[in-house]
Amino acid sequence: MNTMTYLGYTARVDFDERDDIFIGRILGTRDTISFHADTVIDLKMEFRRSVDDYLAYCEEKGVSPDKPVSGKLLLRVSPQTHAAALIAAKSAGKSLNQWAGEVLEAAVG
Repeated sequence: MNTMTYLGYTARVDFDERDDIFIGRILGTRDTISFHADTVIDLKMEFRRSVDDYLAYCEEKGVSPDKPVSGKLLLRVSPQTHAAALIAAKSAGKSLNQWAGEVLEAAVG
């Protein structure tokens, strides 16, 4: 997946072969925020413009913009997975939260 980041917002970028354009959509918001352009340079500009316009719109309407992420993550796993993760965390001398955070960080990168 191709992504771009600006002011903490991340957009997924795809190429539409039929129309010969790049299409971007900002991820992690309830609002649909999308943009497109013919070149990478223009795509970057349109992405930034879309985020800036979204933030300005929210300010004008007096509403809080969706934050890209909060840092809180709720997972639903099987009881067996939960137990195994808890044992792995305790074996490493860490809380489940610390251990899971480190595992996720390692997995993404």
